[in-house]
Formats: sequence, C-alpha cells, structure tokens
Amino acid sequence: MSAGFHGPTRGLAVELYRGAMAYFDHVNAEGGVDGKKIVLLARNDDYDPLPAIANTIALVEDDVVALFSYLGTPTVTRVLPLLKSYGQKDICLFFPFSGAQPQREPPYDQYVFNLRASYRAEVKALVDALVTVGRTKLAVFYQADAYGRSGWDGARLALGAHGLSLVAEATYRRGSSFETDMRPQVEILRKKAPDAVISVGAYPACAAFIRDARAAGLNVPIANVSFVGSDLLLRLLLHEGPRFGRDLTQNLINSQVVPSYEDLSLSAVRQYRRLMETYGDRLPLDLVQGEYHPFRFSQVGFEGFLNAKVMVEILRRMPNPLDRSQLRAAAEGLHDLDIGIGRPVRFGPDQHDGLDQVFLTQVVNDQFVPIRDFSVFAK
Repeated sequence: MSAGFHGPTRGLAVELYRGAMAYFDHVNAEGGVDGKKIVLLARNDDYDPLPAIANTIALVEDDVVALFSYLGTPTVTRVLPLLKSYGQKDICLFFPFSGAQPQREPPYDQYVFNLRASYRAEVKALVDALVTVGRTKLAVFYQADAYGRSGWDGARLALGAHGLSLVAEATYRRGSSFETDMRPQVEILRKKAPDAVISVGAYPACAAFIRDARAAGLNVPIANVSFVGSDLLLRLLLHEGPRFGRDLTQNLINSQVVPSYEDLSLSAVRQYRRLMETYGDRLPLDLVQGEYHPFRFSQVGFEGFLNAKVMVEILRRMPNPLDRSQLRAAAEGLHDLDIGIGRPVRFGPDQHDGLDQVFLTQVVNDQFVPIRDFSVFAK
C-alpha cells in the first residue's frame, strides 16, 4: 500500500488503512488464508508521484503478492506505466482509492482492479441531479492535476449531454492546506453567478473553499466527490462554523461510492462496525506524524474494509495464495460475489470494475446521510 500518510491526504490514508486492517486482523485471528497471515506493508508517498513510484519498485522487489489500496490519482496514474513494465511479474494493483480514467482504459486497465465508481460516474450523478432540479449554471473548483482534471472532464461531458457547458472554473495547487486563502478562486466563480459548484479536491482545500465561499455570500449548493473524504471534510467545517457564526454544512452535497456505514440493514455495515470496535485502534504509528484523532467509523474506512474483504476472497480462491501468477485468474473469476452491501461484486476477463454505483448524501444533524428527496436543492 502506498498512500499520502503525511500532508493533505493524511486522514484519508489513515482511515483507509484502519478499515482494511480491521478486516485483515479479523481474518488473521481466525487463522489467516490457508494458514498464512496477511501482512499489509504500508508506505508513505506524501501524495506525490515520485515517492509512489519508488515505493512501488521497493514493494515489487520485496516480492509482495499484490499492490493494494493505493491512494490518489496523481500517484496512481504515474505508477501505471510501471505496472505495465512489470508485466512478466504478474503484478496487479487492487482497489486503488481513485476514480480516474487511465486505470480503467487501455493499455493499463488489465493491470488494475477497481472496486469503486469512476469520477466520471460520480460527477455525472451530481450534474444530472442538479440539472434535474433547475440548477443548470454549473461551475467547477478543482485541483490542478490529473485528479482535478478527471472531475473537470466529467463535469464537461455530463453537462454536454444536457446541451450545457460550464459557466466558470477555478483551480488550486495540490497540497494546499485548510489555512489557504481561497478567496481568489471564490471570486472567479462568484462573478459568473453559478447555480451550483462541483468541487473536486482534497478535504483541506475543499473545506477552505467552502469556508471562503460562504463568507463571500456564495451560498449555492457545493457538491464534492468521494475522494474528499466526507467525514474529514465535515470535521473541519463543524469546527470552523462557530468561528464564523454560521453553519458551513448547509447546501453541501457529497457523492459516495460505497453505502453509508449507518445503514444497519446491510450485513457488511454491521460487520464493519463490529470489527472496528475490536480492531480499529490499529494505527500505522511509524507513518503518522503528530497528533491524529481517528474516527470511530467513516466512509473511507468502510471502503478500505470492503477492499480488504474482497482481497481476502480472491486470495482464498487461489490454489496457492503466495503465487502471484494465480491472482488475475482468481480475481477475474469473481462473479456475483455477495459482500453484504446489497449489490454483487462482478469481475471478469474484460470487466475490472467490480462496483459502479454512486450514492448522493447531504448533512443532517452533523452527519452525512443519503439524500431522499433531491428537490430540497431546487433553485
């Protein structure tokens, strides 16, 4: 696992790791896979492509069975050519925390298995819902890199299907903190009077944008995609709101790629919550700098948990779970796998996207919940 355990994706990396480790620890406590314990080697890459490449080379040279739950589009997209170059080593990347297109398209799709909807799908769901309730003048605030451009492109394509185009766009530099002044970006968008803003970034920058947008009177819906880490975003906004004397979570939308961890009707949710209570205190202490307050439960953690659950199933279907050459066939043989979320995971030789559903959520009583009636965001 290579992820940005320092910097703007710190919380995402920690929660993704915690969710995955809760399930791996559970499996190991019951004897592991074929009597062998699962070890997750986590490496920090600072959400930067060059360290991610170095981590990948080191992990492959360490003879890991698989690459797992890499975090971030700028890092994942730069690692893809490396995966191709390792073709004879049977190296695959399983379940990256990224919805970008390059890993879903030739020539790299054969080396990556995805367990989340694409950013195009997320942004399309947001755009379609907003346009349906009369919000047709859409702007985009996005990170100036491959991740942000994936969201920007998704918005452009989704609007084009409605015969519409973006009214404004503004970018920010990757690595920006919550303390960053986003007033220049807000002013660029505000001048065009958008009906809503699609936000494609990391949680510190997106929270800063929301703060400065509301302070400037830009009170239209702001919709973020799953990579923002809704619980991490919400924590910042709830902390900052009292200082501004207002609720910064109003008119806030977030797309998600896994069901809500509050949906107790789902067996995977019940198992996730139970195992987090037992094993959730596991932090990658060698990677976490400074004070960090982990979440009891989170959307990112639940995604990491599901990633681990499917990874274990793949390993169990291998005649020898240490033989990398058996991985691809075992993964592609997963048809209609029930993991307890109400929809099956489907892989195949020409199908490396196991899940593709998008869920839209809003903040109610200081937590993100499914949107039951999108008309509350009507213009």
